[in-house]
Amino acid sequence: MKKRWISLFVENEVGVLAKIAGLFSGKSYNLQSLTVGETEDPTVSRMTISLIGDDVTFEQIKKQLNRSVGIIKVIDFTDTPIHMKEILFIKVKGCSHVEKEEVFRIAQVFGIQVTDYGKNSILLESTQTENRNNDIIHLLNQSFSGRLEVVRGGSVAVEAISIQER
Repeated sequence: MKKRWISLFVENEVGVLAKIAGLFSGKSYNLQSLTVGETEDPTVSRMTISLIGDDVTFEQIKKQLNRSVGIIKVIDFTDTPIHMKEILFIKVKGCSHVEKEEVFRIAQVFGIQVTDYGKNSILLESTQTENRNNDIIHLLNQSFSGRLEVVRGGSVAVEAISIQER
């Protein structure tokens, strides 16, 4: 079992996402992350999917995806140099003045933004890698356990340029 990343170019039509999700669930794969958005062409969307699976089943899924109506292109990013980011919002609730100062210091060290704050709460925004975001959550949980609200978007990825042009 190995972490896998796949990118799909799909027709931007109703039902395509449901069909793709159904294909993965039919193979008993749990998608760890699925992000989809319109590309520079409004008739095409790009999906970035993260999952864990074995080689044989993953190859079967890629073949099925390549044959599916509505899918334009399948790219396996598993062993490809890529740039990948995930969006993460963390709301820290019930903060004292001293605790808010600590959250500001953590945000500065991790290079994340304080997007909003109020009398007792702070909202942080991070666009980093999944692992870096995991580290941020872990650190904040140590000091603010039970007072965090975490919202994560799936990762988006694109092939690296500099590696391929060497």
